[in-house]
Amino acid sequence: MEIAGLEIAKWVIAQVPHAETIWIACGRGNNGGDGMEAAIHLHGWGKNVKVSLLPGESQLAAESSKARDKLARAGISIQAEPPAFWDVCVDALLGIGLRCAPLDPYGRWIELMNHHHSPTLAVDTPSGLNADTGSTPGKWVRANATLTLLGLKPGLFTGQGRDACGDIWLNNLGINSTRESFASLNPPSELPFRQHSSHKGSFGDVGILGGAQGMEGAAVLAARAALHAGAGRVYLACLHGSELQALSIPKDIMRRQPEALAPMGLTLVAGCGGGEEISRFLPNWIRQAERLVLDADALNAIAREPDLAQMLPHRPPETTVLTPHPLEAARLLGCNTADVQADRIQAAQRLADVFQCTVILKGSGSIIAAPGKRPRVNPTGNALLAIGGTGDVLAGLTGTLLGQHRSAWDAASHACYLHGALADRWPTGKALTASRLLDSM
Repeated sequence: MEIAGLEIAKWVIAQVPHAETIWIACGRGNNGGDGMEAAIHLHGWGKNVKVSLLPGESQLAAESSKARDKLARAGISIQAEPPAFWDVCVDALLGIGLRCAPLDPYGRWIELMNHHHSPTLAVDTPSGLNADTGSTPGKWVRANATLTLLGLKPGLFTGQGRDACGDIWLNNLGINSTRESFASLNPPSELPFRQHSSHKGSFGDVGILGGAQGMEGAAVLAARAALHAGAGRVYLACLHGSELQALSIPKDIMRRQPEALAPMGLTLVAGCGGGEEISRFLPNWIRQAERLVLDADALNAIAREPDLAQMLPHRPPETTVLTPHPLEAARLLGCNTADVQADRIQAAQRLADVFQCTVILKGSGSIIAAPGKRPRVNPTGNALLAIGGTGDVLAGLTGTLLGQHRSAWDAASHACYLHGALADRWPTGKALTASRLLDSM
């Protein structure tokens, strides 16, 4: 705790070097103790430190009680309420032990932080955020920056975590832990290098099956994404094709009737704008497709029809990717969206285990899960992707990478990272659309 307090104090000075009055909001647990230790150093460096801590010595954690005694010896008074003014707030209220909604007065203190014009810096985890899941059962701190200690926590990168944390900093306090996490960050990726001695057959054939009436654009987006990602050949089979001429399909994309797509040797991306019509094609493709990406209405059909759901676990390993958003995941799991969002990592892993497929659970901090593997939290992407069609782009991109004979796990991981990175590179102030996103590939 003493080491943590010193590192927190140094970090606060680095973040806001000109701040004079520093409010340190402390809880009764170890997070609060870290904050009190930081207060001692900041006070010693000439800062006007205001420490808030609820009365109740018997409820303090043991190490935090020692830190409180050190505060008294340093001449720093403790108040039961926040100060009237501060230049920066250090949130050391709740930390990683959160299991339920913060109660008052902590809830009221959190509101003060969020509505004050000065920055808030969170210690380890913003108060109100579950560090394991990224869920927020009640009020939560919207920090400008977070210094997480010892190791990264999965909840900082998924669900509400990315909105709560601001800039994330890590300090391992000089301790190299050998403890293995139950999740990891999805590593950086690039599109694969293409050997000079290759041909169009080297880069996979991708078929897109979807595009029911009124939703043809979804299938076209997926096909264009597959093309831009480097597929050797792309076939588009729309379930309703009478208006396709108006959709400006690139001449590089070959048109086919759905019945004419051959399962062998093809990676099929099924479901983008598929409507209910997609159902009649799925049994054959689930049985025969060498590689398969199931998105959107294909997932809804599987959720509706138990026979389809029972077929998926019998597919060969590492050949199938499911790409649900939270509502589609909830339908597949027989729960509601709130249940999925309450623990996104667990929900993705449940889907992977039930269907014996690789899963991309889309959303803030997309989760990649597969049977027998440690889930990955994707660190790229932002709210610009919250627009119709970007999921179709991801499906097409995933299909291309899977078709280039990658495992389902690798294809999903690479596609997720690349898809988010495109949005992260998008120019500030310029509106993003799915078509513009794939044009930037």
